[in-house]
Amino acid sequence: MSKSETPEHHRDIRSFGRRDGRPLSKRQKGLMETLLPRVQVPHGTVPLNSVALFDDNRPVWLEIGFGGGEHLIEQARRNQDIGFVGAEPFIEGVAKALTGIDTHSLTNVRLLADDVRLLLERFEDHSIDRVFILFPDPWPKRRQQKRRLIQPAFLDQLARIVRSGSEVRFATDVKSYADEALWHFERHSDFNWGAQSVTDWTAQPADHITTRYEDKRLGDCAPVWLNFRRV
Repeated sequence: MSKSETPEHHRDIRSFGRRDGRPLSKRQKGLMETLLPRVQVPHGTVPLNSVALFDDNRPVWLEIGFGGGEHLIEQARRNQDIGFVGAEPFIEGVAKALTGIDTHSLTNVRLLADDVRLLLERFEDHSIDRVFILFPDPWPKRRQQKRRLIQPAFLDQLARIVRSGSEVRFATDVKSYADEALWHFERHSDFNWGAQSVTDWTAQPADHITTRYEDKRLGDCAPVWLNFRRV
C-alpha cells in the first residue's frame, strides 16, 4: 500500500519514532531484497491464521517490537514446531532478524517490517497462542505517553486474537510504564494477572532470552515482568 493509499490513522502510527539507523551491511541489504519477500507476512486482506502463515496448524507466537531480533530468533530456533510472527518498524532490527533467520536456516518465522497495529485486525479470532511485548518504547516524556502501545483499544484487539488460557508477557525497565501497563491490563476483563509474590514480577522468566537492549540498562528501574493470561 502506498503512502497515498494509507488511511489517516495508519499514517499517524507510522510517524512515531525513527525507522532507519546505521547503514545496512552488504549482506543485510541482500537479505532485505531476497529473503524478506519470502518470510514477510503476506500482504493484502486475507485473514491470518497458522495455515495462512505457515501452511499447517502449528501454534503461533507473536512478538511485538522485536528490536534486534535476539529474543525472536532464539525462541524460534529452540521451538521449531512453533510459528513465530515478529513485528518491528525499525529497519535495522528487521535486517538483523533476517540475518538470524538466514544463519539458522529458520522456516518458522514471519516478519512485518512495520508497526504491529497495522496487522492486528487481520488476525483471525483466537489465532495467537502466546504474545511477547518486551521493553517497548516507553515514550518517557509526559506529552508523548499517549503514544505508548498499551492502551485500551490495543488490549481489545489483543484479547480478540489471543486464545483463552494463553500468556501475554509484558516487560519494561521504566517504572511509570510498568505501573501504567498494569493499570490498563487489570481493568480489562479479558486478562488476568496471577502474581502471588514479588518474584512473580521481578524474577526473569526461565525461558527468556536476554537482549542487548536489556544489557544497556537504559531504564530507571530493574526489569519488571508482567505475565497475563487471556481468560
